[in-house]
Amino acid sequence: MEKTDELVAAEEGVAVVPVPPPASVRRPGLWPLGAAALLAAGATAVLLLGGAQWLDQPAVGAWRTVCLAITVQALPFLVLGTVLSGAINAFVPADLFTRVLPKRAALAVPVAGVAGAVLPGCECASVPVANSLIRRGVTPAAAFAFLLSAPAINPVVLTATAVAFPGDPAMIAARLLASLGTAAVMGWLWLWRGDEKWLRPALRHRHTGHAHGHSRWREFRAGFQHDFLQAGGFLVLGAMAAATFNVAVPRAVLDAFSGTPWLSVIFLAGLAVLLAVCSEADAFVAASLTGFSPTARLAFMVVGPMVDLKLIALQAGTFGRAFAWRFCTATTVVAVAASALTGGALL
Repeated sequence: MEKTDELVAAEEGVAVVPVPPPASVRRPGLWPLGAAALLAAGATAVLLLGGAQWLDQPAVGAWRTVCLAITVQALPFLVLGTVLSGAINAFVPADLFTRVLPKRAALAVPVAGVAGAVLPGCECASVPVANSLIRRGVTPAAAFAFLLSAPAINPVVLTATAVAFPGDPAMIAARLLASLGTAAVMGWLWLWRGDEKWLRPALRHRHTGHAHGHSRWREFRAGFQHDFLQAGGFLVLGAMAAATFNVAVPRAVLDAFSGTPWLSVIFLAGLAVLLAVCSEADAFVAASLTGFSPTARLAFMVVGPMVDLKLIALQAGTFGRAFAWRFCTATTVVAVAASALTGGALL
């Protein structure tokens, strides 16, 4: 009969410490499953009541359109992110990231920020990937730098920015530099002031690779199911909040802020948080805001991929609410400052 690892260790006099199963192979908790079921039931009810008179009101129709557009726009990238997250947990060697990244955390942060250019997705994809990196032993500071840079500097986003601002290479360079600077500063800020107690308990215990005795495909399937159900529920909640803002705030409010340079920067940064436009499309929205200064439009494109309503909801569901409100607040301040400095120098 083949001896188990525990029997061999006992014969050799080595103490065996029980290790809890990694997060990727645990059954999804009741919250993500319940949230997904509740949202599905709500969506079904809305569809069944489509003929109701109150649903035919223009404002309600606009709200449904915006909410659906944000969700449909972000959903493919959320699927991409959760697939990548599950694949990293199940198939990638545990020590790959620690071998690639510099040993010193302060140097790993900018390297991880530059590495964000290789993921052609939006912010919805970067959250589950960053979550998976932390579970695999990558320092949270580097994972958060990747989380912020990936949706802002990948080739798809920079190409869209070039199309939206033809003949304006300074805008592309400004977006690249301001986004990379924000990601690096936030990673270093986490090293300086961050506290892992703000993260969910599951993230404080590193998963160091494929669990012995478990099928890799089973781990992949379980990890994908858990991450998608949890992140998907928060994505829809964020889309609903963004749609409410789109419908409730009149156009005249936007025009009132465009005349003051410093106020327009702050306003468009806040607008980016509330509109929750996908990073592949936000350059076209920014280009349409012709009444605002180039620096203000740059702030819109830098802040949006890093902090918006759906992203705040995703981070709260993935990393915990204690982390989300601290990290998102600090990111907004740093991104606005980086946009103002970069825009003042290049635009």
